[in-house]
Amino acid sequence: MKKRCECIDYYLVWVIMIAIFVLHIGTEPLYAQSAAKKKYNVLFIAVDDLNTDIGCYGHPLVKTPNIDALAKRGIRFSRAYCQFPLCNPSRSSLLTGLNPDVTRVFNNTTFIRENIPDVVTIPQLFKNNGYYSARVGKVFHYGVPGDIGTNGMDDSISWVQRINPKGRDKAEENKITNLIPGRALGSTLAYLTAEGNDEEQTDGKVATEAIKLMQQNKNEPFFLTVGFFRPHSPYVAPEKYFDKYPLDKIVLPQEPANDLEDIPEAAFFTKPANWGLSATKRKEAIRAYFASISFMDAQVGRVLDALDKLKLGDKTIIVFWSDHGYNLGEHGQWMKQSLFEKAARVPLLISVPGGLKGKVSGRTVELVDLYPTLAELCNLPVTQKLSGKSLKPLLLNPDAKWDRPAYTQLVRGKFSGRSIRTERWRYTEWDGGKAGMELYDEVNDPGEINNLAKKPMFAATVKELSELLAKR
Repeated sequence: MKKRCECIDYYLVWVIMIAIFVLHIGTEPLYAQSAAKKKYNVLFIAVDDLNTDIGCYGHPLVKTPNIDALAKRGIRFSRAYCQFPLCNPSRSSLLTGLNPDVTRVFNNTTFIRENIPDVVTIPQLFKNNGYYSARVGKVFHYGVPGDIGTNGMDDSISWVQRINPKGRDKAEENKITNLIPGRALGSTLAYLTAEGNDEEQTDGKVATEAIKLMQQNKNEPFFLTVGFFRPHSPYVAPEKYFDKYPLDKIVLPQEPANDLEDIPEAAFFTKPANWGLSATKRKEAIRAYFASISFMDAQVGRVLDALDKLKLGDKTIIVFWSDHGYNLGEHGQWMKQSLFEKAARVPLLISVPGGLKGKVSGRTVELVDLYPTLAELCNLPVTQKLSGKSLKPLLLNPDAKWDRPAYTQLVRGKFSGRSIRTERWRYTEWDGGKAGMELYDEVNDPGEINNLAKKPMFAATVKELSELLAKR
């Protein structure tokens, strides 16, 4: 009987050891790999001017089944923020891992290497470590639609290969309806219900070229950035995507009486409010924006389907991000270049092989965190000081302790606006507070209707957040 018990004991020990080994293997992909192990691929999906009006972020109308499916295979960050709500400053910050005050890129005309010539960008880091680094479409700044089909303000030394598709949307600009004729197509509310199929549009061609590159390079580690142009204005999509959003289903943001009276003048980009457009024209613009999102989503789906058909999904990190958010009439504001939540908040999804699936992290994170995250996940050496922090702890545990707020800044004429976002509050100072302050309770007032900055009962909160803002 004793020998039988000893055999059972040995059996139990072996079962436990095997279980521990299996658990270790199951979680290993989220830890840095040794050089001898196969490298992760990275599929870096960049989207232009996309806010969180998408299905997986809870929008009741917008249809994004492919982005929603991606959220289910990874972590969705519900409080992710850009560092500067304008294309070039935001992308320059994200791609270098440095805050705008370090890059000193505050507009759409300054090239990053004018100020930091020796910086190593994210794609350059991968290229320097033996990856095939390629770009299709917009990653560094492009003027849209003017630079479509060109290299724009691209950083050539970051890539092994660059492809610049150009579709019917570029060729048929004369057909576009501009709701504000005095503004250029890239900074106005303009749209086109396009003829033809998806593959004829620039974003359709971006997806097609990205798929080809994955097919051609499936046997070597790659860092592939797929840069979609939509939903950036002009909002162009084939008719079937417009059909998803009947005009009578479009709901305009609420406009409470006296909403603008407690907001500093410096906070406003759109002047006059809504650019004076009628309710009908505003609905047309929102409808077209939503149609462009659904069109872009379909192209994301084509790329992800190809990744899985090539059996690359189990060895590819997927990151989906937008360069900043987008106002759609809230407080009478449109597009970007404001420090309201709608412009600063971005969709951010990260899927890691073997990692958690379908989870949500409510921690405040920043786009500048992507550089250290990818470097750590892929075990790549970083030789420059970065501004962000690796999100790996949140990929392992979305509710992990995290004490980092998110910072967003903006230049308004001769002074700056600076904003800090915690899990409850957004606090903003214009010109160090001389041109006004804003404090919003994002939990109880997500529409940012009540500016609490000057209310005595919130003086301690203002003081605390102002001190945190100054530390940045």
